[in-house]
Amino acid sequence: MQKFLVPSLVAAAALASSSSAAIIVFTNQFVWEGYAVGNDATLATETFASYNGFYNNPLTGTLGGVAWSASATGGLYVGTVGGSNALSTNNPTPMTISFGGSGVFGVSGNIYGTDINFNVVPSIIQLSLQDGTSYIAFIDSQTAFAGFYSTGAAISAITISAQPLPGGTNAVYPTFDNMSVAVPAPGAIALLGLAGLVGRRRR
Repeated sequence: MQKFLVPSLVAAAALASSSSAAIIVFTNQFVWEGYAVGNDATLATETFASYNGFYNNPLTGTLGGVAWSASATGGLYVGTVGGSNALSTNNPTPMTISFGGSGVFGVSGNIYGTDINFNVVPSIIQLSLQDGTSYIAFIDSQTAFAGFYSTGAAISAITISAQPLPGGTNAVYPTFDNMSVAVPAPGAIALLGLAGLVGRRRR
């Protein structure tokens, strides 16, 4: 079916990347924001309040000097979940959001699955970055939070997929609200690179 007209407190362990830097996965917004600000990053959030309804690929926007572009097979759909707008897909397929412009070293938000009527449904959510880093979780709440922060290369894209629980029969649409990005100051980016070099030397 298509959606045409229907309207934890601890960061997970860092996952090593091929450059000896790391992608850190967070499950708490306060911790993610604190880590980003502690690395001299500027934060900006897209609430999708100015979007509504169906969009062909790609849906684009700007956020704190960052150009973002979202796409999914069959297009995208912005609808209301619990009183706020959220970006979803028009078909139950993965959604990819790409970033350009200022280097994005952190990305986060409320990420969950919805049914065709934008009701939150328990589902398995998978988030994947361009370097192969993945986070998979059981999500059943609109307030579920997930975030990444890179201590190496900038994050260029994130792909979100949603699937029903084992035995489930209803289609699930990946849905993203309060998309936040973290853009470090140039000096902070240099320090992140230096940290990666030090990590390599110690190995």
